[in-house]
Amino acid sequence: MSITAAATRYVSLLGLGFGDCGKGLFTDHLCGAWQAHTVVRFNGGAQAGHNVVLPGGRHHTFSQFGAGSFHAGVATVLASPVVVHPTALRVEEEALRRVGVTDAFARLLIDARCRVTTPFHQAAGRLREWARGAAAHGTCGVGVGETVQQALAAPGDALRYGDLLHRARTLEKLEASRTALRREFADMAPPHPEAAQELALLADASLGQRWFDAAAPCVRLSPPASADAIGARLARPGTVLFEGAQGVLLDEWRGFHPHTTWSTISAAAVEAVLHDAGIDAPVQHLGVLRSYLTRHGPGPLPTHERALDARFAEPHNADEGWQGAFRRGHPDAVLLRYALGAAGPLDGLVVSHLDAVAGAGLHWCTGYRAADGTHVASLQFIDKPDLDHQHALTQLLQGAQPVYELPPVDSAQAWLERAEAFSGLPVRFGAFGPTRDTVRAREHI
Repeated sequence: MSITAAATRYVSLLGLGFGDCGKGLFTDHLCGAWQAHTVVRFNGGAQAGHNVVLPGGRHHTFSQFGAGSFHAGVATVLASPVVVHPTALRVEEEALRRVGVTDAFARLLIDARCRVTTPFHQAAGRLREWARGAAAHGTCGVGVGETVQQALAAPGDALRYGDLLHRARTLEKLEASRTALRREFADMAPPHPEAAQELALLADASLGQRWFDAAAPCVRLSPPASADAIGARLARPGTVLFEGAQGVLLDEWRGFHPHTTWSTISAAAVEAVLHDAGIDAPVQHLGVLRSYLTRHGPGPLPTHERALDARFAEPHNADEGWQGAFRRGHPDAVLLRYALGAAGPLDGLVVSHLDAVAGAGLHWCTGYRAADGTHVASLQFIDKPDLDHQHALTQLLQGAQPVYELPPVDSAQAWLERAEAFSGLPVRFGAFGPTRDTVRAREHI
């Protein structure tokens, strides 16, 4: 049955880069400005890292809970495509308590169909990345991709959040997962000093029971929700925000293979969640940009410049850890146009880090010189998912030299005018700092 939620406003925030563009900041701001009652996470999993800094200095990096959680009464929905990490949820909830959010689990609805990440997926994902050596794809090391991959290969054995209500069923699926992964990595010589520890996890037949006991409090505090219960929540009058994870340039089908995530970032992915909930309503889709490009770890970033790495401080994105070095690059109109095609029809843009523009020497990239000397003004976008095509784009970008507009962009106003010209979309909001009170509507910039 289809529900027409005429009194409800639906808005999505879709990253148009490689992530780290400010989705947490704008989710937090719009929850207050538009009085949202629910934030929906519709893709990705525990690898997300959305930073929210309050004007008074409190800070949290949101991973699975919605970035509107500092607002009293705002619920988080983890929709069915999200990959849930129950023990990480417990850790995040404890971190939220330390910054004053004491009822995060009470405001959380998790679709019973969500796939579940286990220690076995995390270990296997790390082993696989270590084995790639210099050809590493890039990973956050929390097992999201491994969870999706195994669920696609053996759907009947995939652990779902609703399964966690049933101990015997969960333990059976955990053992099936562990056995399959252990068999796959049985002949692997440890490719890294820490790999022996991950191989030992796959050999530990008792780990599944211990993990189940550790995950049980999460299920008790936030029981699996049905599609009907989620649909009823999303149909409430008011505003519902869809908070995208990652960025569309990392999309599993539209990103630059193989340096991508097992996650879909698009307007269609948002609308599919609403359709699944039985809701027929329009969605206002907003693309999220940072004033300069950023990327964690390996993969193409044609406008990367080491001087920008040194110039722009990044208090919440370190070079250490599984994601690898955090790189900065000049704004790129070629990638922006490609991202717009990949994300689907948008109604406008929101832009973070506009305070970084003045005096930074940022140049808009308008094209590339390819390795063979030809000029590249755009990247070919094809409707049908084709990883060979995406890999060819990766190779092109890795050998591309950016062609920049002169002179550099010297003000936020000038930056926004160029972004609107390149995209054909209006900028709705811009942020001049890390906190919600620095966000301004376009007419006030």
